Amino acid sequence: MNHLIFGGSGFIGTHLKSYIKETLHSSDEVFSFDLRKKVSDGFEILDVRQSINLSIVNAKDSVIYNLAAVHTTPGHPDHEYFEANIFGAQNVCDFARKNNIQTIVFTSSIAPYGASEDFKNEETLPMPNTPYGISKLTAEYIHKLWQAEDPANRKLVIVRPGVVFGKQEGGNFTRLYNSLKKGFFFYPGRKDTIKASVYVKDVVRILYEAGQMEKPGHVTYNLTYFPAPTIEEICITMADATHTKAPKILVPAWALKSAAGGVYFGARTLGKKISGIHPDRVKKLMISTNISGEKLSLSPYKLQFTLKEALKDWYKDCEKTGLY
Repeated sequence: MNHLIFGGSGFIGTHLKSYIKETLHSSDEVFSFDLRKKVSDGFEILDVRQSINLSIVNAKDSVIYNLAAVHTTPGHPDHEYFEANIFGAQNVCDFARKNNIQTIVFTSSIAPYGASEDFKNEETLPMPNTPYGISKLTAEYIHKLWQAEDPANRKLVIVRPGVVFGKQEGGNFTRLYNSLKKGFFFYPGRKDTIKASVYVKDVVRILYEAGQMEKPGHVTYNLTYFPAPTIEEICITMADATHTKAPKILVPAWALKSAAGGVYFGARTLGKKISGIHPDRVKKLMISTNISGEKLSLSPYKLQFTLKEALKDWYKDCEKTGLY
């Protein structure tokens, strides 16, 4: 069997490639494709925005893992989300059609649910309110159309991960740890903000196992702890796992928004760009991602790491020198 990873040099793709290589049978092969280097080497350059023409021996006997995406938000012009995520989905599905590949595992996002405090599960009507969320929901429908063309034989697994953390993440959890370590972190606006999240080692295991075990049809899973933790629970657990001090200070929402807006727009007036400080990103910190992981917890793919175990495992992988 072939394992074709589109978006293979990114954070999740790199972990997925390593996991499959450790798990696969001797006759299996792993192929990794990406537009550019992100986290790791060992991939073939390919732009999913263009028609995909690959020569793979026994291509029919393949599983496609579609992780290719423009995802940082805010951070890109609107058209880049649509071009990469929608054209990418169409071209990956066209490649599967041409090669009679019957299994696609698609990594979507919780962004299609939209930003609100409401509790959401897989049956909730998606209401995306960002270009990223809209592009991901559209990509889901493109994959579903592919599966519906041959429902008796084609298999589609859609996963919607919360914040994925782990070694080489370089994102929200890494920034949180660095702030805790320096004593700079404070709770933005509130302590009870719910943040759907999941450990990367659980994510890649689920992608692989679902691709192998699911029967023809399509299924969607939210990938997050159940119940999803609050920002306070994440901070306390991270501090305990890494032997740092948990934060205690809470800064009112109005003060934080005013400060971020002043710094951001002041910098723009001076022709400068300040990475990481954006009013929309600050606002995002104070909105819960109240996503249910119950369906996953009742499935054969349920999480193997608790939040505490995951953070300790990540810390151990970094030789207990930090989280990076």
